[in-house]
Amino acid sequence: MNKPLPTTDGAAPGSAILLVFGSGVLFTFLDSTAKYLVLSGFDSGFITWARFAVHAVLVVIFFRAWKAPARLRVHSLWRQSLRAVFLFATTILNFLALQTLQLAETVSIMFFGPMVITALAGPMLGEWAGWRRWLAVLVGFIGVLVITRPGMSAFGTGHVFALCAMLCNSLYSIMTRSLSASESAESLIFYSAIVPVVLLFPVVPLKGTMPTDALSWFLILSLGFYGGLGHWLLVRAYRKATATALAPYPYLQMVWMIAAGYLIFNQLPDRWTLVGAGIIVASGLYIVYREHVLRLRSSAGPNAEADELAKKL
Repeated sequence: MNKPLPTTDGAAPGSAILLVFGSGVLFTFLDSTAKYLVLSGFDSGFITWARFAVHAVLVVIFFRAWKAPARLRVHSLWRQSLRAVFLFATTILNFLALQTLQLAETVSIMFFGPMVITALAGPMLGEWAGWRRWLAVLVGFIGVLVITRPGMSAFGTGHVFALCAMLCNSLYSIMTRSLSASESAESLIFYSAIVPVVLLFPVVPLKGTMPTDALSWFLILSLGFYGGLGHWLLVRAYRKATATALAPYPYLQMVWMIAAGYLIFNQLPDRWTLVGAGIIVASGLYIVYREHVLRLRSSAGPNAEADELAKKL
């Protein structure tokens, strides 16, 4: 029997925090391995296909889909497919960005995603932000500009890929929120993997290069394990604590990314990347805090008019 979802924004239990830590480490392994493979000459489309193919196989085995196929039933196939396309685009664009950017740069730009979700949730979900949260979005965008420095020599195609990956991931997250009320968790996990496998299958004979050594085989097959298990740990974490309680901890992935960049690729982020990341993290945490305050006001007061006024502030 599943435990009920948390309903309060108290302190996160240690087990939930450890699960978030674990997912951050796994996502760092995912990006580090992908960067190593693309720099070794493997096509980004091929390793993206391998990442999702292994993920799909693991989902079928883990959920024993052959015994309970109804768990993978969908109510809106086209919306599930569109959501999967956004995840596929996020992954391949991120892998392309990793060809030229440091690990810390790509994850810093991805941290701007919650602010983009705040901006898009209004027109797409009817969840309009007040002026304080819009100001936080603007501050976060300044952080992105500090990292990318458009118009200067530091700005390149890698930054464009990373920004597009961040936007696609934001759209993927919004569609996940929209579909979670009508679709099962198993179907959301499965179709987010199987659709990219089908879309990228023509790439395999054209761009795919079979590994010639055991290490390359291991690294390619491990991509789906890191991605699938990382997302599963996050799901477990958010069953134990609220998003607000866990909000600060995913940002620790920056630490793992910096460590991996130095240990594997002998790269350290420059001061502009660190300053921009700090600005983005601060604005993201403020948005989380502001939404927490609004939830408390909404639950404490029955006055609908006052609640609507608070949301606009």
